[in-house]
Amino acid sequence: MSAADQGAERSLGQLVASATAEMSALVHDEIALAKAELRQDVKRAGIGGTAIGVAGVLALFSLPVLSFAAAYGIHNLGLGLAWCFLIVGVAFLLIAGLAALFAMTKFKKVKPPEKSIASAKQTAAVLGTVKPHPRPVTGRPVSDRPVAVARSSS
Repeated sequence: MSAADQGAERSLGQLVASATAEMSALVHDEIALAKAELRQDVKRAGIGGTAIGVAGVLALFSLPVLSFAAAYGIHNLGLGLAWCFLIVGVAFLLIAGLAALFAMTKFKKVKPPEKSIASAKQTAAVLGTVKPHPRPVTGRPVSDRPVAVARSSS
């Protein structure tokens, strides 16, 4: 018996149930595959982030060593040791000052979100001109109307 013969013998309900089961299995398999791929990507990102962190810490620890090396290198040229350390310290301050100036020029270029502010003002202006929906007038006085009571969810 071929697959076409078996399909002809099954009812429409059985065919729909079979197709639904196969589709469900396919979706579950796709979800499992996506989870496996995401696990690998998260693992790779974690390892990469750790490597960047280690590199940053090692670079930070190297600064004092390089500072001493620079100071003693200048001292070997015949200058007093105190002056050598002063030169290295001033060089670091100059580099820090240049970085601060660079940061200030970038901060000055930051502007408020003008389009969003204009859109919010326009929306506020439109909402300010909207009139409330008129309520139906009933024959009973205002004091007889039911009052809404706020209830706590706890």
